[in-house]
Formats: sequence, C-alpha cells, structure tokens
Amino acid sequence: MYKTTIKVDGMMCGMCEAHIQDAIRKAYPAAKKVKASRSRKEATFLTDEMPDEEDVINLITDTGYGFMGVWSEPYKKRGLFG
Repeated sequence: MYKTTIKVDGMMCGMCEAHIQDAIRKAYPAAKKVKASRSRKEATFLTDEMPDEEDVINLITDTGYGFMGVWSEPYKKRGLFG
C-alpha cells in the first residue's frame, strides 16, 4: 500500500477540499483515506499501487487548482496498539 501526498495551491474553503477529494476518488476509485487540507495545502490518499505522477499532475490541474508537487511512500497499516 502507498500513501500519496499532493501539494495543492488554491484551496480556500471546505468546498475546495471536497472538490479535490471528489476528483481523487473519481480518478482512483479504490483509494482509501482520501483527505484534503486547505491550511496545509495538501491532499493525501492510500492506494494499493503507486499512482503515476503525470496522472496526478493532470488530476489537479484539470480541476483548476495549482499543482506544487507529489510524492508517494510505502504505507504500513498500524495495529491498535502501535
């Protein structure tokens, strides 16, 4: 499993966050824990396979927001006690 973090410019409100989250869910239907934060200017999500960087860039720019960067890292699910 991979955690992908996207730096996004232009999110100003909760609706902007929802718009980014909806776009991610549409592009990656199997994505889990999809979150966007306007204060941190980023969106994160989990997928079984690492997403293609070019696809992620297009995903953000097609929604009208500014793309500032993307990275993916292996994600290990933590148990209840650590």
